[in-house]
Amino acid sequence: MKYSIKVPCCKSKLKTIRSFVDETLGQYVLSDVDLNMLVLAVDEVCANLIVHADMDDKMSDECIVLNILVRKNTIVFEVIDQKDHGFDFSNYREPRLEDLVKTRRKGGLGLMLVRRIMDDVEFKTKDHTNVCRMVKKMQVPVA
Repeated sequence: MKYSIKVPCCKSKLKTIRSFVDETLGQYVLSDVDLNMLVLAVDEVCANLIVHADMDDKMSDECIVLNILVRKNTIVFEVIDQKDHGFDFSNYREPRLEDLVKTRRKGGLGLMLVRRIMDDVEFKTKDHTNVCRMVKKMQVPVA
């Protein structure tokens, strides 16, 4: 089953995205922990997109599309935006927790969390379309 939402690219819409994921996956038999972890991962990717694309709460026509594909053994999330530049995942190096604590730096844990929650995370850019695709392998019984 495929579910989709399109929202303006601004922080104020993160609650809408979280609610969409929660309500969509709430139709299935998932533990509260699994559901909350999936909501967290999607929220983190969307928040990073908004903040790092410098779109934070500015009046713009830019939007984020979130697709959720629920299959028997997997849930696939696609976060899609239309920006000139995407995230180069090949250059991402996971921060060391010791360094973050030592420097008291806020942030930097988001992608690390996403990678631990999801079984597969990939970023692709083609013709000004950026897609973050996250896959979670799990049994997805219908409620």
